[in-house]
Amino acid sequence: MVHPDTTWYRELYARVGTEWLWFSRLRMPQAELAGILEDPRVEVHALTVDGRDEGLLELDFREPGQCELAFYGLTRAVMGRGAGRALMSYAIDRAWSKPIARFWVHTCTLDHPDALSFYLRSGFVPYARRIEVADDPRLLGEAPPDAAPHVPLIRGPVP
Repeated sequence: MVHPDTTWYRELYARVGTEWLWFSRLRMPQAELAGILEDPRVEVHALTVDGRDEGLLELDFREPGQCELAFYGLTRAVMGRGAGRALMSYAIDRAWSKPIARFWVHTCTLDHPDALSFYLRSGFVPYARRIEVADDPRLLGEAPPDAAPHVPLIRGPVP
């Protein structure tokens, strides 16, 4: 279990999530992020391969009786090598090792195309569908313009 500093966390978060337009923790004020990462009810784990952190797992136990799989992902360097299954197995074991009644995750249409089916194969069950709207991090300079090529970049009218 790691209670990382915000610099390390944001670097790994960006390497794992830029392709999927993860932005929430990049926009979050540093003090707020540090408060989450330092909370003893939040666990952050890294999947390390050949001495380099290539996967991020964040388990949030702040709601009594629950664990949210807050962030879970791998860099391209380890995808397709069984690392995802190993990290998910570890996540499931860690979550259910605590006295919880619910282990849950939310995903979105920007996530890896196989994310939902992977979560279903891992034992998660859909329970809700919501629409969320957020500004595209590529337009705000929070992600490179060529990030997430599978997601159309829609620019507004040029003044």
